[in-house]
Amino acid sequence: MAREFQRGHKAKISDLTAGTDLYVGVQIGAPGLSFDISCFGLDAHEQLSDDRYFIFFNQPKSPEESIQLLGAQAGDTESFRVTLDRIPAHVHKLSFTATLDGAGQMSQIGPGYIRVVAGGEEVVRYAFTGAEFSTERAVMLGDFYLKDVWRFAAVGQGFDGGLEALLKNFGGEVAEEEPAAPQQPQGAAPGFAPPAQSAPAPQFGAPAAPQQPQPPQPAPQFGTPAPAPAPAQHYAPPPPGSTPPPAPAPSPQIHAAPTIAAPMTLPPGTVPPPGPAPYGQPPQQPSYGQVPGQYPGQVPPPGAPAPYGQPAPYGQPAPYGQQPGVPQGMPQPGGGLAGAIQQYKELPTGQRWTPQNKQLVRVDLGAGGSPVLARQGSMVMYQGKVDFGYKGAGFAGRIVGNATGQEMQLMRCSGRGQVFLAENSAHLHPIELQGDGICVSAEHVLAFDESLQYEVRRIEGHGIPGGALFTMQFQGTGTLVVMTHGTPVVLPVTPTTFADSDAIVAWSAASQVIVSSQVRLRRNAYPGHSGESVNLQFRGAPGNFIVVQPYEV
Repeated sequence: MAREFQRGHKAKISDLTAGTDLYVGVQIGAPGLSFDISCFGLDAHEQLSDDRYFIFFNQPKSPEESIQLLGAQAGDTESFRVTLDRIPAHVHKLSFTATLDGAGQMSQIGPGYIRVVAGGEEVVRYAFTGAEFSTERAVMLGDFYLKDVWRFAAVGQGFDGGLEALLKNFGGEVAEEEPAAPQQPQGAAPGFAPPAQSAPAPQFGAPAAPQQPQPPQPAPQFGTPAPAPAPAQHYAPPPPGSTPPPAPAPSPQIHAAPTIAAPMTLPPGTVPPPGPAPYGQPPQQPSYGQVPGQYPGQVPPPGAPAPYGQPAPYGQPAPYGQQPGVPQGMPQPGGGLAGAIQQYKELPTGQRWTPQNKQLVRVDLGAGGSPVLARQGSMVMYQGKVDFGYKGAGFAGRIVGNATGQEMQLMRCSGRGQVFLAENSAHLHPIELQGDGICVSAEHVLAFDESLQYEVRRIEGHGIPGGALFTMQFQGTGTLVVMTHGTPVVLPVTPTTFADSDAIVAWSAASQVIVSSQVRLRRNAYPGHSGESVNLQFRGAPGNFIVVQPYEV
């Protein structure tokens, strides 16, 4: 099942697929513009120390052919073959980039993506639009990087300058002569292996569905069929001529800043618009009760009446006398008490963590087997045989917690059953960690899997008394439920990213955080103060992020 990544998301390749012979497809385009799509093989210092691992139109493969340029196919503007177990030891990162060839800027591009396919099945996709960029002429799309094991990261970072500037940034040298004519990639084309149908990928803020145990199978290899009766897991791109899944519609550009301002979870009922009809086929006609020009599942604008025979849109009240979820003109089922409580029924999904609404989350202790640590008093209901015990931090933990303000009063939930958790109507956001880390203040933590490791982390600074602030750092594999006041905003970390220490909720553990003080003697010697004297400054490589809530503690 393909996973939808957003900017900054990372995962181990072994968590996505058992194969190491992978297909990487990039789709990017804009009217009247052309693009150069390349792959940089970088060393441990993220430098192109060996020019033979700069894979582009004039050098379509590496010396041992672990990285190959395959050309346009299967709806992709450009595609690559990457064999991870053949990449030499001095190459620690593969950075896939797209640069403009000629005039233009990245804000003009339409919806695009970078995806990874294993054995003919798409396993991960990162979609982007031109609204995420401004005047940049290049963009770093995604990386394969070696950190104990090979991992994939969705980057989506714009870069000023074209291909030559990007090459110099990675420490390469630009040849003076004109590039030679493009060469065709060597070797036979991959065989046919259509991708399997899969369920929608989980979104950021919602844990992925647990996978059923399967008997061990050999890792997929390029061009070698898998033993029957299991489906073939050898490398193969999607079938030629297949229409890629539609990318999300571009959002309006706001101040030309690549800011993701949306709920962490996709509201129920939202369906992405379908792509254009395949060549040679007439467009689909609207079905009964559907407004012409409206795709199935589209949510009408606020205040617009629902078409006859259709239910009211999600998040809008039903007309007077009309029961929510029932099409207009249809008889009202049930009525009375049963009809009144129908819309508030429990939402079982089979997952370990299931948001019931914005303020309530359910954890299934039978899924996964490991206990859960939750804030004391956060249980509002439980089903089954569940044991609740006090989780102490020990003498040293209490000393550190009291000194830093990061003490958490926790209870341990174990057994078999379902526990419903909430805290003062705060908005809850389950965040799944897959070996990476995140920093969250203790006051924003509701619950987490006991398998996660956590510790107090010091924030460096010199402009406030004591010289530092503190936060909690969570790391490992499991789910963490974060609380916010209202809908948060997720922003990428740039060299000029500052946040109010009273409004920040969380940030990626790889970010460098510094206390920035604007205290001035002259400012404080006279009455009248802005109240914004202490901020946090964030720095980090592309892919890092911060989460800010519309509320100050």
